[in-house]
Amino acid sequence: QVQLVESGGGLVQAGETLRLSCGASGRAFSTYASGWFRQAPGKEREFVAGISGTGDRTYYADSVKGRSTISRDKAKNTVLLQINSLKPEDTAVYYCAGRYNSRYSPAAYDYDYWGQGTQVTVSS
Repeated sequence: QVQLVESGGGLVQAGETLRLSCGASGRAFSTYASGWFRQAPGKEREFVAGISGTGDRTYYADSVKGRSTISRDKAKNTVLLQINSLKPEDTAVYYCAGRYNSRYSPAAYDYDYWGQGTQVTVSS
C-alpha cells in the first residue's frame, strides 16, 4: 500500500507563492496518475491539479489555471504543486492523491490512496 505525506503548507500572504510536496513510500506512485485536491471549511473537496503517470500531461482547475504548476520528480518519488499569486480563497487543506491508473481524473472517487493533508492559510 502506498503511503503519501504532504509538506509545505502553512500561513502565507496573498500574492506570495506556495510550494507543496507529496512524498510516497511505494514505487507505484511514480508510475500512475496523481492529483492535488483541496477542501475549505464547509465546502466539498475539489480538484486542483492532476498529472499523468508519465508526467507529460498536466491538468488544472479553472481556479488555479495559469498560476499553478504540478510536476513529478520520479527520482525522488514525489509530486510537487506550486501556486503563484495566492489569494485568500486558496485557503484550504490540500491533499495529495494517487490512483492505480496512468490517466488523470478530476474526480476524487477515482483515487485509491490519499495523504493526510496539509493546511494552507492565505492572509490578505
